[in-house]
Amino acid sequence: MTEGQARHAALRSTGAWNLSCTDWQARLRGGQSLIPPLPGLNLIESDRAVGIFNKLRLSDVSGTPTTAESVDDWFRDILRALFGSLDPASKSRMIRELFLLVPKKTGKTTNGALMMLTALLMNQRPRAPFIMTAPVQDVAAKAFDAASGAIDLDPVLKKMLHVRDHVKTIVHRQTQATLEIMTFDPRVLTGQKVAGALIDELHVSSKGAGADKALRQLRGGMLPFPEAFLAFITTQSEDAPSGVFLDELTKAREIRDGKRFGAMLPVLYEFPPEMQQDETAWRDPANWHMVTPALGRQIALPRLVEEFESAEKTSARELRAWASQHLNVQIGVAIQSNGWAGADFWTKDRVTDKTLTFETLLERCEVAVAGVDGGGLDDLLGFAVLGREKGTRRWLLWCHAWAHPIVLERRKSIAPQLLDFEKAGHLTLVKEPGEDVAAVADYVCRIKDAGLLPEKNAIGVDAAGIGDVVDELMSPERGLQDGQIIAISQGWRLNAAIKTAERKLAGGELVHDASPFMCWVVSNARVEPKGNAILITKQASGTAKIDPLMAALDAVALMSLNPEATVGQSFWETAA
Repeated sequence: MTEGQARHAALRSTGAWNLSCTDWQARLRGGQSLIPPLPGLNLIESDRAVGIFNKLRLSDVSGTPTTAESVDDWFRDILRALFGSLDPASKSRMIRELFLLVPKKTGKTTNGALMMLTALLMNQRPRAPFIMTAPVQDVAAKAFDAASGAIDLDPVLKKMLHVRDHVKTIVHRQTQATLEIMTFDPRVLTGQKVAGALIDELHVSSKGAGADKALRQLRGGMLPFPEAFLAFITTQSEDAPSGVFLDELTKAREIRDGKRFGAMLPVLYEFPPEMQQDETAWRDPANWHMVTPALGRQIALPRLVEEFESAEKTSARELRAWASQHLNVQIGVAIQSNGWAGADFWTKDRVTDKTLTFETLLERCEVAVAGVDGGGLDDLLGFAVLGREKGTRRWLLWCHAWAHPIVLERRKSIAPQLLDFEKAGHLTLVKEPGEDVAAVADYVCRIKDAGLLPEKNAIGVDAAGIGDVVDELMSPERGLQDGQIIAISQGWRLNAAIKTAERKLAGGELVHDASPFMCWVVSNARVEPKGNAILITKQASGTAKIDPLMAALDAVALMSLNPEATVGQSFWETAA
């Protein structure tokens, strides 16, 4: 038994529920509930929750219908599970968290607000605090209006609850419990004690500084209340998932797939991975019912098709953003209207190989060159190794990067992504300047020791800001020879390498390790026309980082010279 299995077994022995739903793909295709069987469900509490929710009215819908008339069972199934998980003996909630990934126009904010109103009405703890947050003021106001509007339409609720409009707070007159609706502000959330909290649009809220700290504080604030719960209701991110959103999304998927045991109920309306990677699949309206549970009620299919076609005609960027919000398609490489053409092919199966590492590249290749690109302390030091595979002559690419912690302060907008990549091992944060340079030289020497480094034109560098690397590589201890380090001309002179990389990717002749880090880097690349050439420049890419891609293009420029390794036979000799 592995350590993880032993931990899971220990958790199960405590009576914790198994919240996995391993047949979720079949359930999506068949339009079935994504809630797994829950044998221990407290039917009294679950029926009570649904009964209260069904009586609430929608104040912003013509005719002010009840939720019983206007909300489908997929959301009631969630209510049954969450509120029915309260153990009648211990008063502890077996489902302590909810992660609901659902597209826009499914009544997400309204349903969430009315779910929290239901929690306030079911609560028996005196002065219990409930909160609901949204990333921006207008969404928070919409949530408050949904809750206060439902109260205003029900004479019984108007007597039971006091609506304090000026502070966006609802008070239960008997228990003095409160439901406060606010924007997501870590400064306010830190230190809160909560009996129940809902965070709307986590993918937006998580981009703010201190989001991880705020979530830790909220979870800590739940500890005094055994019945407490934390719910996330969110769409997919318009960019590659990062920060605490990525952490919570990954946790939910692992629990759903049975790879992890936990008290989070995962309800994720997203296409299976193979359909997300196949644009013909997720573009087909016949498949959209799988991820849009409110289709036919809150949103009609013809209207959704109309919006899809409008986004498609606008730009590739707009289409990707639309797909992420309305179909929960996860962005791996966010294609932009001025994006690099090679990005169109970067995530295709034929150019990705997850078994590729630095070590396996050395084993599989007959020759390898390197590229280095970097700048100041607030830049990344990008490093790329490009090898020519024995027999196939395919180009195999592996990249890494180093950064000084100062980049996290100066580039706060991308700090969550950088920390994610550091955690995954694709980026290294160094403590002192010079550690990154020594690490690059170590990798180059390993290529040399493997007998794969050419005698000439072996390491391509951008001459600007790379002097320390050159000095280290040329030191007597490293043993590199004159002519092995080459300054690669940048700007329009790099056009040939850019076009070569595009053609190799399109033809499946350039294969990489499919790291999320390089997907992000490639998505940051922007092109500028320059006469008959195109440029990929750091200036056009803004604060986002492309240094490892530029290092890869430096390596492409050298591999295009058809190099031979210093030691061993060349391809032509072995093929003869």
